[in-house]
Amino acid sequence: MKFRLLFTALLLLPNVLLAAEPSAPIVYVIKPGDTLSGISERFVNDPKYWPNLWAENGQITNPNFIYPGQKLSISLPGSRTILPDDATPAAMQKKMAAAPAGAELEQVRNSSGVGAVAAGMGEAAAEKTYTLYGTEGFLAEKNFHPYGTVIGSQHDRIVLGVDDIVYTDIGGAHNASGDKFSVFSRDVAINHPRSNEEMGHKMIPLGTLQLTDVDERSSRAIITSSFREISPGAFLLPYRERQRREIPLKNSTINLKGYILDTTNGISIIGAGDVVYVDLGTSQGVEAGNLLYIVRDVKIDQRYVEGRIDRLPSELLGALVILETGKKTSTALVVKSIDTIFKGDRIINQTK
Repeated sequence: MKFRLLFTALLLLPNVLLAAEPSAPIVYVIKPGDTLSGISERFVNDPKYWPNLWAENGQITNPNFIYPGQKLSISLPGSRTILPDDATPAAMQKKMAAAPAGAELEQVRNSSGVGAVAAGMGEAAAEKTYTLYGTEGFLAEKNFHPYGTVIGSQHDRIVLGVDDIVYTDIGGAHNASGDKFSVFSRDVAINHPRSNEEMGHKMIPLGTLQLTDVDERSSRAIITSSFREISPGAFLLPYRERQRREIPLKNSTINLKGYILDTTNGISIIGAGDVVYVDLGTSQGVEAGNLLYIVRDVKIDQRYVEGRIDRLPSELLGALVILETGKKTSTALVVKSIDTIFKGDRIINQTK
């Protein structure tokens, strides 16, 4: 239950957020036959309100696919205002946590201060998890050393694939014998968007190989799978089976603040489903499963404020989930995008 409460922080629209102490949102449990447009017409009297309803509920990634048992939070338009700087999603999480689990009737207050809405039947949806496929790559930070290297190939070929023979610098001295390894290439260096500090090099998964003949300090190997072309010079790391691993959401107990460094495929415009690298790792207390919100500062036009205001409320852009951690960086999946996201946008968790 507590993991689902994290998504109540996405009860937001671009530039239009809930107040620090808004009227309690309606909590509706989806029933068979429901659609977002139908729910919008029922509660807001406007079927075209459904995009707002979709944006408000982070657990719904595709508005065409909702299923019975999902809980939907509905904030009535009349109760909206700008979120003050000291208001956080934690306050909304607390309100949701106070509601009895599985309740069939949720007491709510609309803009006039009265009312009760039937929440429908059905059990709450399962806790949300996100899938790690093993092809996301990572940032090789400073002092990174591969376990071994592809040092040559049969017939001196430079473009290699499945069933091709290669040679490595891993041998019996490494206690290797018929071992499997994952193959990576080192890509461009990634610098921090603010400090320009080098954060690491992109490591791109290429495939796998297995040792077949092992000498003391070298070996022959066969490529057993390839996602991309493999060439001499590729790095080898201990093999980890390429399979889906479910990452459950995990609440963070400390405040986290960082930035999006880059994406796995180098794109500049980021949306839901894209894999990114961030400047937070285990040294900052980050764990796989942590959910963070993507925000951007809003620039002030001093021609109009005349120095009376030094900052505006941040614009909420979306959310991401940490998939895999390094010491100072992590790989993450963007799970919600309300507006366009770019490299250099800030990430926070707002636990307080």
